[in-house]
Amino acid sequence: MSKVASRLFTFFVGVPLMIGIVMWPSLNHLPLHLVLILAASVGASELHDIFAVNHKLLPIKFLVCCSAFIATVAALFAVLPAIFNFNHPYGQEIITFAYILVLLLILVLEVFTAPDFKDSLDKIATSAFVITYTGFLLTFISRMTIWQMNGTSITTPCICIFLLMVFFTDSIAWFFGVLLGKSTRGLVKASPNKSLVGFFGGLLGAAGAGVIGYFIWQDLFEGGLVKLIVTGVLIAFSSIVGDLAESVFKRSAGVKDSGNIIPGRGGMLDSLDSIVMSAPIFYILFSIFFGPFN
Repeated sequence: MSKVASRLFTFFVGVPLMIGIVMWPSLNHLPLHLVLILAASVGASELHDIFAVNHKLLPIKFLVCCSAFIATVAALFAVLPAIFNFNHPYGQEIITFAYILVLLLILVLEVFTAPDFKDSLDKIATSAFVITYTGFLLTFISRMTIWQMNGTSITTPCICIFLLMVFFTDSIAWFFGVLLGKSTRGLVKASPNKSLVGFFGGLLGAAGAGVIGYFIWQDLFEGGLVKLIVTGVLIAFSSIVGDLAESVFKRSAGVKDSGNIIPGRGGMLDSLDSIVMSAPIFYILFSIFFGPFN
């Protein structure tokens, strides 16, 4: 599939599909949580394979289970109260606790099973990064599914705006880069085809997504247009950095794509790279600008 075809497929098929899943509110967005668990699992497997080219890691099945465990705890935190109709007896710290527990398990496994310790630092550091990147960072999307304002869920508009910011960054940056950016390419060694014009196009795209979100849900974000534009610009920056960082992972390992499960896009990580780095930024900024969300 050509680059143009893959971009069109993503924009006209992938984006509406993800928005449709987000707008399916059953059991506090259970379908979205299932997608996040799948993404964490596949992403951990792909990142393990990339890092394993040059580094020692703990077993792949263990790391996949760890990432899936963190994503599952985050899902249960949101879904169980909707199933059994109870208020949270604990805060979101339970998700952080699951993450810390997994880090502890990584240390325990290496301490008690390693035949020698010459590769222990490499194994612990890379394994901890895998579960952080593919498991923990995605939980910031799960956390948004319990957001309420004045007793009404605001999950759908918030996550839709977030995804539109990320998707618009990628698509508009690509469009500006192809159309106007040939003379400004090669500035970033991690991805020589990326251009300075594309970078600014991505900033405009995410800011534009914020403007669109403001006018669609104006009653929700009344007086918050500037805040949404600022959020969009910062999300664009984090999305671009996330995309470039994954390029560094792949270049270091000498691979073109993280996998081949998504037509025209490669692996799961090739579509998640911008999202995982932007989700915590969006979560924090929205909590500051429009929260607290109870």
